[in-house]
Amino acid sequence: MKANITVLGGDGIGPEVAAEGVRCLQQIAKRFGHDFTLTHKPFGGAAIDLTGDPLPADTLDSCMKSDAILLGAIGGPKWSAPDARARPETGLLGLRKALGTFANLRPVSIHPALRGASTLRPEVLEGVDLLFVRELTGGIYFGDKTRTADKATDLCTYTVAEVERVTRTACQLARGRRGKVTSIDKSNVLETSRLWRSVCQRVVDTEFPGIELEHILVDAAAMHLIRRPRDFDVLLTENMFGDILTDEASMLAGSLGLLPSASLGEGKRGLYEPIHGSAPDIAGRGIANPYGTIMSVALLLRHSLGLQDEAALLEQAVSRAIDGGALTPDIAAAGTRAVSTTQAGDAVLAQLN
Repeated sequence: MKANITVLGGDGIGPEVAAEGVRCLQQIAKRFGHDFTLTHKPFGGAAIDLTGDPLPADTLDSCMKSDAILLGAIGGPKWSAPDARARPETGLLGLRKALGTFANLRPVSIHPALRGASTLRPEVLEGVDLLFVRELTGGIYFGDKTRTADKATDLCTYTVAEVERVTRTACQLARGRRGKVTSIDKSNVLETSRLWRSVCQRVVDTEFPGIELEHILVDAAAMHLIRRPRDFDVLLTENMFGDILTDEASMLAGSLGLLPSASLGEGKRGLYEPIHGSAPDIAGRGIANPYGTIMSVALLLRHSLGLQDEAALLEQAVSRAIDGGALTPDIAAAGTRAVSTTQAGDAVLAQLN
């Protein structure tokens, strides 16, 4: 198979973890006879430093012509001053909008060898297998914004069509799992959430009669993710709620560094990235966890390229690498030897071979 993939290393630890994802892509291509053309482009803060724009036209053009995009991470204190003229996050929002990737998939499962990495009791984590479906191109992040000397506003807006399409995505995915969707909102306070709840209910009732749907307020969802996480299957959220809750859910697995994500639209092209940030405090030290990025590569293989066997093989390789003790400092037990970013990648490649 031939595929064009744009690689956006980004900032902080982004280039380090993206490099391990690239090595896995290259190994998969070699083993299965695929032809992956990998094009590296500047993005985020690195692009601001080069061009003044977090999403340069050349980078966007490459992404729009690609079959998939692999992203490391963006951002950092260098570009986060309140009066900054350009921010890395603006580039990411713009890229999501241009690609039309309205559904962000964030799976959360617990590796048996890493139960001790979570602060929760092992019995609470038993059987946890979640999939967040986060609406990605609407809501407060994309609403009109104003700021004066003594006031600021951020407008949260959702349309019926936006809620319909992400609800359909969640239900279609639930059909291949346990058939349950939990829709998360704040309908006791927010008008957008009341629209969200009513549209979600109608779509399920009329198009997905076999799906079990429950509604839950976001504050209750935050509590129950810690109290009874195994009860959830597919969790459907609006943009900001999903951003917050998936970081919370990562602590079930033990580290932000473990979790992948896929941002999808109507077609096959997607944006794939670990859910963690750029972690500038550890950038350049070779200790970042690459597993979230490598698992994002598996999602890329599955969703954008349709390579189911290759995706499963890569996921199994990560699992076996962890079983074999290739643990970076964020997931290694106290007093045990941790491996570097590259060594973790080496362990996955060894399993692929």
